Amino acid sequence: MLLAINLEKLTGDFITPEKISLIIRVILILVIGIPLIRLIRSITKRIVKNRLSPQSEQLVVRSVYYVAVLILLITLLNEFGFRLSAILGAAGIFGVAIGFASQTSFSNIISGIFLISEKPFQIGDVVQVSSNIGIIESIDLLSIKLKTFDNRYIRVPNETMIKTEVINITRYPIRRLDIYVSISYSDNLEKVKTAFMEIVENEPLALKEPAPLFLINQFDDSGINIQYGVWVNKEEYYNLKNSLMIAIKEKFERENITIPFPHIFIANAEELK
Repeated sequence: MLLAINLEKLTGDFITPEKISLIIRVILILVIGIPLIRLIRSITKRIVKNRLSPQSEQLVVRSVYYVAVLILLITLLNEFGFRLSAILGAAGIFGVAIGFASQTSFSNIISGIFLISEKPFQIGDVVQVSSNIGIIESIDLLSIKLKTFDNRYIRVPNETMIKTEVINITRYPIRRLDIYVSISYSDNLEKVKTAFMEIVENEPLALKEPAPLFLINQFDDSGINIQYGVWVNKEEYYNLKNSLMIAIKEKFERENITIPFPHIFIANAEELK
């Protein structure tokens, strides 16, 4: 009997019409707000699609999404009795501490703004940052996300992208493929050049314009170093490289062109012991 009275009193203290009304309002805000945020993000995507660069499009969509989430959060806090002025006051108290802790983040945000405005690369480009080469998957305010060709995920802070030399490998539609081959001093250079030009002429992936490059690079200890340069559409770079390497070896074997190997001269037979 006493337990029943206590439960009734406890229920009366916690389950009041005001609290029931609060719970209903919070549920309604979430039920309406979450789908509305998704709808706003979808509409924003359709509005900016094909009107902005991929990275600017991504930035606008995410900014709108974060603002919408912030409005929903403030609305929920307001229902629970938290006022925006009180929240801002609390933020002012911790502002200095947060500022010191967030220096790196602010630096990355400013660097991200510079990257977006300068547009040295865009989503889908292949870039090299230090020793890492990968495809840009996203450009955010804090970092760049890369996917390497062996399927690794790399996050590079924007500040690093500003301070480091970045090579955009696929910015232009065509690239020059350079292959270095050493030939024997006994081989005829004109014959080697003719053989190379025939290889390029018969290679469908090789562009005929701009003209291929044949350069006598230097005289090495074991042979003459030749540089072959062939222009190719960036999508076919590695396919052409494999094809040319095979074709050069087969052509040189048919034409009796020698690819020398390093020779080690031993001055004294005693060194063999």
